[in-house]
Amino acid sequence: MKKKILVIDDDLNIREYLVSLFKDNGYEVYVAGDVKQGLSQTKKNKPHLITLDIEMPGEWGPRFYHQLTQDPELKDIPVIVISGLSGHQCAVVKAVASISKPFDRDELLKIVKETLKK
Repeated sequence: MKKKILVIDDDLNIREYLVSLFKDNGYEVYVAGDVKQGLSQTKKNKPHLITLDIEMPGEWGPRFYHQLTQDPELKDIPVIVISGLSGHQCAVVKAVASISKPFDRDELLKIVKETLKK
C-alpha cells in the first residue's frame, strides 16, 4: 500500500514541485492551499505524513497543527514544516522536522522516508 502525504502550502509552484517529487518516489499525494482545505483533506484521506507551510493567507500553519492535535484520530500524524519564514523552527514545536525554503530535495526525501518507515 502506498503511503499518503498531504502537502499544505499556498504557493502553487511549491505544491506542484512537492507533488511531483513525492509521486516520483512512490507516494500518494494530496494537496491543500490553506488551513481549512488542509483539515478537510486530512479528515478525508488520513495521510501518513503532512508537509506544512507556516505563513499562509487566512489562518497560519500553527493554527492547523493545533486543530490537528485536538483530534484523537489525527493527532499522531507526523508533520514536516517547510517554510520561508525566519524563526519557523519554533512555530510547531512537535514537528518531526523544520526545513527552510528553498529546501534541498534529497534532505526532504530522506526525512520523509525515515519518518514513514516507523
